[in-house]
Amino acid sequence: MENTKKTLLNINHYFYRTVVFTRAGNKVALADIEHPQQTTELEDWMGIVISLADGEHTLVELVNYMASQYQQVPEKLEETLESVVERLVESKLLRLSENKVQLPYYLAAPIEQLDLEKAKKMIKEDGYTVH
Repeated sequence: MENTKKTLLNINHYFYRTVVFTRAGNKVALADIEHPQQTTELEDWMGIVISLADGEHTLVELVNYMASQYQQVPEKLEETLESVVERLVESKLLRLSENKVQLPYYLAAPIEQLDLEKAKKMIKEDGYTVH
């Protein structure tokens, strides 16, 4: 049987997070708004993508930005990012859109920059459920 796996990613789609996150200690982790000290650390690549997933940038902009971070671009950078994005989408931590997406307050910034009471109130009002 031949391998017919093709990417479902459209590099012109915008990418945005669906989870609350933290950047504490120079590591990106998932955060629980009710218990901010309880975090789930993400693998480095996943953390980078989640932290950049603001709904304002496309996947091609992600690749270009990441490429600009290296003096010599890693050979499989695009494939690595594609794999990371696919895994995050499958895990429902990330979504893709044909249009820009304005994130709600509680997803727009790391938890340490949020007013927790305001964020909790908005989460309740929006009916947001943690993935």
